[in-house]
Amino acid sequence: MSFPNTFSVPRLATQAAVYSLVITIGGISVRVNTSDADFLAILQNRYAGFVSEQANEEAEFEFDVDLGQSESSDPDADVSVTCREGRWLMQRGDFRAEWDPGTRRGHIRQSANPYSIDAVLRIVHTLLLARQGGFLIHSASAIRNGKAFLFAGISGAGKTTISRLAPADATLLTDEISYVRKAEDGYLAFGTPFAGELAKVGENTRAPLAALYLLAKGPQNRIEPVSVADAGREVLANMLFFAEDQEMVRLVFQGACDFVHRVPVYRLTFAPDPRVWELIR
Repeated sequence: MSFPNTFSVPRLATQAAVYSLVITIGGISVRVNTSDADFLAILQNRYAGFVSEQANEEAEFEFDVDLGQSESSDPDADVSVTCREGRWLMQRGDFRAEWDPGTRRGHIRQSANPYSIDAVLRIVHTLLLARQGGFLIHSASAIRNGKAFLFAGISGAGKTTISRLAPADATLLTDEISYVRKAEDGYLAFGTPFAGELAKVGENTRAPLAALYLLAKGPQNRIEPVSVADAGREVLANMLFFAEDQEMVRLVFQGACDFVHRVPVYRLTFAPDPRVWELIR
């Protein structure tokens, strides 16, 4: 069985071959190694469009995946992310992972499904982005006329609806979790494979971020400005972050404050009508 964009590294005769692929999200590449060819195929399908075309391409970080039951005694346990002696420990009911930013290597123990590694990748990216002034946020995002727009809100606020209403000339980056990186003259929004109700991964592209809209459903379409203080609270409330670490929490708070001082934030009340996109610019 062969897989595009993958390669196997032979080990000693007593060991199984290792299959690898590189997943690049937000411009950050992570190599995933597994000895299970079927699991590799699952990852190829799950991250289609975000797998590097060069199989032996260098990656910034690397994870070895060991398939099996996690060591958690509670299969429904919430996620826990802590730092001990420079190593990040990540655990949920369905996985246990360790990651050393110094060596840029990590290990994941999980069952053969894409949801566990999905959670690990999100956690790792939030840790990396926090130190760069960026973040992951619960929001839909799209590119139109060369500019990116974010549409944030809790479940049911309308992220999927605003995505479905997008005109044909809009490029969907995600309908669920947006990827924001700080740039010299502003911020960039990247496409992600983290899909919501649309069950469709975003386009693997990026654009300068023009505005963030806080979604609310109503009888008519209207846009209202949001104060910096309110915008900061809303951004923090919608950001993804899991680490139980005082320094990282401080960085996340600072990142949200910097963001709302540089990017316009509006409240967008809308009816399920495609004409709402006439207001977005």
